[in-house]
Amino acid sequence: MSWSRKNLFDLEDWDRSDFEVFLELASKHKASLDTPKRRGELLRGRTVVNLFFEPSTRTRTSFEMAEQFLGAEVINWASSGSSLSKGETLRDTAWTLKAMGIDSIVMRHGMAGFPMYLGKLLPDVSIINGGDGARSHPTQALLDLLSAYERLGSLDGVKMVVAGDVKHSRVARSVAKAFRTMGALVSFCGPRSLMPSDLGSFGVSSYRENAKDAMREARIVYLLRIQRERQDQGLFPSFEEYHRFFGASREDISEDAVVMHPGPINRGVEIASDVADGPNSLILDQVRSGVAARMAVLELCLGGEAI
Repeated sequence: MSWSRKNLFDLEDWDRSDFEVFLELASKHKASLDTPKRRGELLRGRTVVNLFFEPSTRTRTSFEMAEQFLGAEVINWASSGSSLSKGETLRDTAWTLKAMGIDSIVMRHGMAGFPMYLGKLLPDVSIINGGDGARSHPTQALLDLLSAYERLGSLDGVKMVVAGDVKHSRVARSVAKAFRTMGALVSFCGPRSLMPSDLGSFGVSSYRENAKDAMREARIVYLLRIQRERQDQGLFPSFEEYHRFFGASREDISEDAVVMHPGPINRGVEIASDVADGPNSLILDQVRSGVAARMAVLELCLGGEAI
């Protein structure tokens, strides 16, 4: 099938066939990571700008590796060291980059909807969302889907629980959409104080009050990071109590389950060390999938080749 999208703002308009096209291509890229000649020429002559307004390790590094492996010219544009820190507007920065002849921008911003705003400013440039506010993180969900699919195969009817701080997570909505579209039965659990008021808009099967029971019944246990920087808001009594009621310990995970986390992990809070490092953990595989998933996204949005 041919691919017509040049932007990746979110996953809301993706259907199952879109995810299947992505998975086929991403799996090929992931297999190529083990080959000596993994650097390709698909995006030779294309220039990609990584424009990150928030700190990032995994997302930014894996995008940069993906871009280089596909042969693109890569520019890392840090807002703190650019004219933005001198008072230049994002609009003027965007137009400056466009005038330089760039082909794509990978963007992370703390305000929800900024990738779409940038897309309106630069209709001829491919915009890829590296995370916007607490709204969306599409490539994280795609790499998660890749890891789960390769381990489990079909996700039809598979029970999945997403546990933790859904309210402040840019990952939760994207993950729920991706896995639900591929057939998983997705539930949320966590303290009520960390659940959004519009939980129904996430399209999940249910909210589970008892997190421990939900984890034991799930084939996929997806743990969201507890954002320590928000704990001064008193959203739950303590990290120790959070772990006791909502964190994943060894006894909470069934033998055939997989454990996932978008990182960085808080050991002893949302996840025990023997779970994070245990045989059920896909956490390091998710990191590896990140490069392949972003290679696939870049190829689809910038290459537009028939699959």
